[in-house]
Amino acid sequence: MTSMDSALVSARLKQLQTLADRADVDAILISPGPDLRYLIGYDAVPLERLTCLVVPRQGDAKLVVPRLEELAALASPAGDAGVDVLTWGETDDAYSLVMSLVHDASNVAVDNRMWAEKVLHLRSAAPHVAQVLAGPLMDTMRVRKEVHEIEALTRAAAAIDRVHAQVPGLLQTGRSEREIGDSIAELILAEGHIRVDFVIVASGPNGASPHHEVSDRILVEGDPVVVDIGGTMPDGYRSDCTRTYAVGDPGEEYRAFYAHLQRSQEAAVAAVKPGVTCSSIDATARSALTDAGMGRLFIHRTGHGIGLETHEAPYIVEGNFLPLEPGMAFSVEPGFYVEGRFGARIEDIVVVGVDGPIVLNHGTRDLVVVK
Repeated sequence: MTSMDSALVSARLKQLQTLADRADVDAILISPGPDLRYLIGYDAVPLERLTCLVVPRQGDAKLVVPRLEELAALASPAGDAGVDVLTWGETDDAYSLVMSLVHDASNVAVDNRMWAEKVLHLRSAAPHVAQVLAGPLMDTMRVRKEVHEIEALTRAAAAIDRVHAQVPGLLQTGRSEREIGDSIAELILAEGHIRVDFVIVASGPNGASPHHEVSDRILVEGDPVVVDIGGTMPDGYRSDCTRTYAVGDPGEEYRAFYAHLQRSQEAAVAAVKPGVTCSSIDATARSALTDAGMGRLFIHRTGHGIGLETHEAPYIVEGNFLPLEPGMAFSVEPGFYVEGRFGARIEDIVVVGVDGPIVLNHGTRDLVVVK
């Protein structure tokens, strides 16, 4: 569970109600997932039984849980904050119970991660109530990190930096991506994470696939190796960092490509400041590679927000004209990908400071050649 006190729970629920009132939304229904954890600190496991936080536009929030999970709910920060916990038994109609709490609503907002079967059951329980997404309301709250959240992301970044510092010792010819990935996963846990979210070890031609994970390919001399790793810390906040290595000399062409990538990433990070749009940061990263004749090799967005999810708002992508504000946290990760040959990516987590970027990752961004 997150370390939330009752004052923070109350403040976040009140802010959500204010946003709902402005958006003319009668109630917000939140199921287990990052939104529930953010609002009340309850890290409930998504299961077939319905758990649902009901936040009316006015009045007190109520948490509906299966009876067998009542003690866990009461032990969460929600219980300390005085959120009423209502239980239902195995043969009760939980969906009718939830909708009875907002019986006079003309519309409700459901969280973006709610399972489709639950959305449809809620609709059947109250077919006259329109459903909209709660994402716009929740993103407005979660997109600007509070001081304690930035501290949590800083700890997560430091933990994954410690893992990357040990990666060169794992990269040896004759070892498979899978073997190396297993070793990295152990380090992610050893350095303070409670869960390994992903491990990408993409060697040689596999580096041309941005979301390659691991395979049985054996590393050979001259291989570039893209290592993109991340995990979840005990407080729920995430790490995500990519560095590119080489086992032996990758060749002059690759080094030249990589030098242009470094300039792209440096320029994009340096451009981060309040008032600049997400689209503008993407354009800065992209133009540096385009000027080098590599624009077509950069095939994904420049970044994504991070917090209680690895991917969340804001998204650093063309067409997103959201202005950056202090407290926003996101990745800056341009890359290049040459099918059948190699790829590379450099990724840091950056927080928007009052005067410019605050970079949370501190490991070298140079191409690390393991000899």
